[in-house]
Amino acid sequence: MATIKVGDLEIGGQQKIMIAGPCSIEGRDQLLQIAREVKARGAHILRGGAYKPRTSPHSFQGLGPQGLFHLKEAAEETGLITVTEVMELDELDLISKYADILQVGARNMFNYPLLKRIGRTEKPVLLKRSFMATIEEFLLASEYILKEGNHRVILCERGIRTFEQMTRNTLDLAAVPIIKKMSGLPVIVDPSHGTGRSDIVLPMALAGLIAGADGIMVEVHPNPKKALSDGLQTLDFPRFQEMMEEFHNLCQYLNKAEEQRSSRTMRGAAS
Repeated sequence: MATIKVGDLEIGGQQKIMIAGPCSIEGRDQLLQIAREVKARGAHILRGGAYKPRTSPHSFQGLGPQGLFHLKEAAEETGLITVTEVMELDELDLISKYADILQVGARNMFNYPLLKRIGRTEKPVLLKRSFMATIEEFLLASEYILKEGNHRVILCERGIRTFEQMTRNTLDLAAVPIIKKMSGLPVIVDPSHGTGRSDIVLPMALAGLIAGADGIMVEVHPNPKKALSDGLQTLDFPRFQEMMEEFHNLCQYLNKAEEQRSSRTMRGAAS
């Protein structure tokens, strides 16, 4: 299995990774408050959208370059690694200067010129599965990046569109072990977009870890009801604290279980 180093952090190794932050960067004070909170609770990577693709052209579209400046400041203060979305080719160079990881969102998974151009960078890439993509199409999209020479690719399962109306998307956890087996790349699960419901983000995040995910990505905001985007699926600070407690407990259990499996395997080989 491939592992990807970003600074001192290894993604795809034994340690499970938590990526947390707001859907949209709404301002300097908002982002710094969230960054400090998620850092204090044990998150490894700060997410935040400076450029936001929205279904409605009348919805908040992000702060653009100003959001990138805030993201950089939050990273410098907290030491968190950062990830933000790239939507267009002409934004790539600027975003690369301010973010540690480039995210390709679900709407751009089929944007092959963008994937190829990102493939010619040395930046780690978080590629999200389109809500209309099969597993095969998702893996082939990652090949556009890999083929250009960038092998620092992290795949993100964030739910697919089905006939179900009780959730925003259907989180396809069966894809996690399949993708890991077929690609060998690290896999992150996003239960925020995958469900669209903050009340079930926690159990689906834990289920993602049990399915074999290398990390979790969630949205966090001090007051989700006032968030400029995706408030319904966003965790407030108390819920994020609860998540991190459960996250750490499950990670300890999974590490012990893996140690026991390795020990049995070694004893079997010796005999």
